[in-house]
Amino acid sequence: MIRVKICGICDLEAAKSAVDAGADLIGFHFCDSERRVSPEEAKAIVDELFVRPKIVGVFIDESPEEVRRIAEYVDLDLVQLHGSEQPGFDAARPVIKVLKVTEAGIPSANDWPDPIMLDSWSADQRGGTGRTWDWDLARALIADRQVFIAGGLQPGNVGKVVSELKPYGVDVSSGVEARVRVKDPDKMRAFVRAVRLAEALA
Repeated sequence: MIRVKICGICDLEAAKSAVDAGADLIGFHFCDSERRVSPEEAKAIVDELFVRPKIVGVFIDESPEEVRRIAEYVDLDLVQLHGSEQPGFDAARPVIKVLKVTEAGIPSANDWPDPIMLDSWSADQRGGTGRTWDWDLARALIADRQVFIAGGLQPGNVGKVVSELKPYGVDVSSGVEARVRVKDPDKMRAFVRAVRLAEALA
């Protein structure tokens, strides 16, 4: 089953709606981001969830010590690294390393464990960009590795990505928002439905 991650959760209502929609993972930004939340806010949200998906913390060039502290406090299942972190980063949790796709292609994933996340590169944004890229470039890596596709996904295009590439997972944030920091329950449901329909027809 293709994993669906809804990222940039900022409040309990969004978290509950993501779970109700069928998200397998939800993500919190503990980095420089418009969707940043404090560890205390994230923990309060997680503690209120009746059904608990996998909880992911997103970091950009944070120290391993601080990542481990937050991971322990919030009880993260996975740590997503969006910066210039090097292989061997000790997060005391499974790591999802984000590799930025450029015109030159995909950086080497050889030294990072599965799963990997591929996202579009941007000169002015170090985190998620919300911009699409040539997803076809991911085919070779998807054939050998567990790969999340991110960047510009939304209910109207995620089905195409799923049916054509069959990735390990897909990641969305701005594509299911009503506005920054506010998730749209209808868009989240439509996103998950599109994934599951494409998966069933593949």
